[in-house]
Amino acid sequence: MPPFLRSELPDLAAFSIVVRRRSFKAAAIELGITASALSHAIRRLEERLGTKLLNRTSRSVAPTPAGLRFAARLEAGFDEIGSALSEMEDGHAGAFGELRLNIPADASRLLVSPLLPSFLKLLPDMRFTVVVENRPVDMVAEGFDAGIRYGDTVPEDMIAIALTKPLEWVIVGAPSYLDTHGRPKKPDDLMQHSCLRLLLGDNSAFRWELGNGDAMIRMDVPGNCTISDTQSTIDAAADGLGLGYVLKRRADAELRDGRLEVVLPQWSSTGAGFHMYYPSRRQNHPALRHLIELIRAREGLPALAR
Repeated sequence: MPPFLRSELPDLAAFSIVVRRRSFKAAAIELGITASALSHAIRRLEERLGTKLLNRTSRSVAPTPAGLRFAARLEAGFDEIGSALSEMEDGHAGAFGELRLNIPADASRLLVSPLLPSFLKLLPDMRFTVVVENRPVDMVAEGFDAGIRYGDTVPEDMIAIALTKPLEWVIVGAPSYLDTHGRPKKPDDLMQHSCLRLLLGDNSAFRWELGNGDAMIRMDVPGNCTISDTQSTIDAAADGLGLGYVLKRRADAELRDGRLEVVLPQWSSTGAGFHMYYPSRRQNHPALRHLIELIRAREGLPALAR
């Protein structure tokens, strides 16, 4: 077999992405080409190698054993290329273009906003776009380079890097509300209270998670007020409108100054921390590593391996 030409690299990359995404449609969107063009590229590669790489049906696509081995070798090679490119990053901030992130409001408040001055000073010529919203998005289809989500909600076909340690969720209430309505002693007591329900990004109401592991209880709490924004929930709870369920870190200031107190502290819940996620190692934006490292350093996590 003659050696591969550089012009054939796009076909190799296309095959690798199809294997990772397990979908011609998703891979075509990521590559910015039509599904038909992608299919031709895979067929061309299979003819070039003289072996079948993918098993395709109308509903699914999966690599053959030979295709799986080939994809693993390609991934290692592309990682080497990515590492070589990363080594050239420093000193070339002006060539970084634009970095587009999609992040939830809590991650913006806790992780990104505090580091904006340092990050923009590090890369002054780069355009940085941050879209803050709590709804789940198709990152590739909507043109984002990366996003932040809780680790247990990151799609399986994405690369994910931890930005924080696990996060604590607590129930909070204003002393004035608790003095009037009483302090719950056990989870069932919440059913007699006015709770500020949490609206998720998919417009469903979140069932409060109390405790950890096998002892965790999930409750559909009562309440006439449903809020999608953490700060609005904290403000409403501090105003005595009811009990709220929030990330403890978001309510630190109100807890310190006494405007709020933790309710049922023995039933606090530890959940997954925030993760940065993106489609693949070899396609991540060159400035993204800088942002990840800044966040991890501020959060007390070790630097990423080079």
